[in-house]
Amino acid sequence: MRRSIHLRLVLLFMLLALAMTVTFMGGVKSAFSVGWRDAARPLLADYVDRLASEIGSPPSVERAQAIVQRLPIMLRIEGPQVQWTSHPADGEVARWRGGRGPWGDDHGELLRKQMADGHTIEFALNRAVMDAAQRSRAVWFTLGGLLFLTALAYAYVRRLLRPLDDIRQGALRFGAGDFGAAIPVRHAQRPDELGQLAATINTMGQDIHQMLEAKRALLLAISHELRSPLTRARLHTELLPATSELQPQRDALLRDLGEMARLISDLLESERLAGRHTALHKEPTDIGALARAVAQEMNASHPDHPDIDLQVDAALPPVLIDAARLRLLMRNLLDNALRYGGRDKQGVQLRLLRTSAGLEIAVRDFGAGVPENQMERLADPFYRADAARQRSTGGVGLGLYLCRLVAQAHGGSLVLGNAQPGLRATVTLPLD
Repeated sequence: MRRSIHLRLVLLFMLLALAMTVTFMGGVKSAFSVGWRDAARPLLADYVDRLASEIGSPPSVERAQAIVQRLPIMLRIEGPQVQWTSHPADGEVARWRGGRGPWGDDHGELLRKQMADGHTIEFALNRAVMDAAQRSRAVWFTLGGLLFLTALAYAYVRRLLRPLDDIRQGALRFGAGDFGAAIPVRHAQRPDELGQLAATINTMGQDIHQMLEAKRALLLAISHELRSPLTRARLHTELLPATSELQPQRDALLRDLGEMARLISDLLESERLAGRHTALHKEPTDIGALARAVAQEMNASHPDHPDIDLQVDAALPPVLIDAARLRLLMRNLLDNALRYGGRDKQGVQLRLLRTSAGLEIAVRDFGAGVPENQMERLADPFYRADAARQRSTGGVGLGLYLCRLVAQAHGGSLVLGNAQPGLRATVTLPLD
């Protein structure tokens, strides 16, 4: 109830309808009950004369019983020959005797007929029967009316608050990066409060989309523009004399230029993969052979670490993937594990398995792991779990982000978690 505006509004409408119904029925009852008895008394007197003549003189108990069964009344006959009461129970007699005149509130005396033979016939309404029937009808009519009003109220509230569903779905689309479809605005010429809210969110979504496109265009432009001067700087550095005095500076400069070139390549690749029109060049690939090639490459680039422990499921079929992007994914995962996994004798593990979910690529190191409060942001762009580390110990925080983008572009996922000890990165890709 606390989480649903629809239910709260319907409940409020029901309570208001019930209160209005009770108030209206009470007022109508009071208005119609005032003075009706005096107006109807002459008619009742004539009707009582007819009933008395039907009972006969001297009174016939059988005919009196027939009248009581036919009509919601009580009879009492007192006289020299007949002493009879239609409701002889003690409680009924007590209530009969306790009536406050012809219009008693309970089973009070209605009218009295004095017969010529000395008998007195008293007529009284059997309100127990009348009230039960009236209450039953009133209850069913009231329930039917409330159900009908509730259905109308719910339908109207749903129609009234339907823009909230559109706003929620639109906000989810904007959050997922889909700005193509705006939130529909009802009565755009003269919108209500919800229409104004939808229009405001649409404007906000357009502004965010423009900001993201401007950022992407800026990164692409800068990356493209930096490639040419970096290539020229690398060429000039390689043309420097390879003397013993200049060699250390030359090697350091080449390392820095290579790091900048890799950063620009990662930026370009991340922007390509993050776009809505990611183009993958998929072809059937022997994923085991690809993994062995990447492992040999990483062993050669990290000679001070133990060789990568590679295990490939023999039942793996050729997989339809973008081999270049999968090579980038495995290289980044292994490079991250080798950088921060320490130099344990056990080394880094790379497992390729076929599971019920598809192809599973798992990379595990045996280092210190990552604090749990940083795990969710570990694959965010430009996020570095250890802000104090130097450039020589890591990049700018794009490696795991690129891995996540590659996995998502293939319809898969990347899951990071502490393996105690170390960190485990698990990539799951569909096989079909």
